[in-house]
Amino acid sequence: MKQVLFSFFLFFIGTPTFAQQWNTNVDIATQKAVELDKPILLVFKGSDWCGPCIKLDRDVFSTDSFRTYAKGNFVLLEADFPKRKKNALTEEQQIHNNNLADKYNPNGIFPLVVILNNEGEKLGETGYFKSSPSEYINHLNSFIK
Repeated sequence: MKQVLFSFFLFFIGTPTFAQQWNTNVDIATQKAVELDKPILLVFKGSDWCGPCIKLDRDVFSTDSFRTYAKGNFVLLEADFPKRKKNALTEEQQIHNNNLADKYNPNGIFPLVVILNNEGEKLGETGYFKSSPSEYINHLNSFIK
């Protein structure tokens, strides 16, 4: 009995209960969006050089309130463009991100947050602005409703 309870405990400790992972592949994100009937939140960021990108991640995307909300309302997709060699993406991932940028961020704006429907059509876009997570969520929702 102790082993069963211990195994059960380890399962839940090792399993994230509310955090949604960021997808890095548009095909997988689109498939999930169709299956779940949710829009895609696509973020273009420079994780190691873009100050506003880092602030948006820290002040909004990394908060428990945003993560909880996103899990029930969005499929998350990230296109990162790091500059430091130690953070370099694989060649395959870089090509993938470049293709996303060609389609949804041709002007190279960072950060750029794009809301897509589950067919890949743009519903709206925004960037960083100082706000609480709930204010940012309300702003994102304005593109969906």
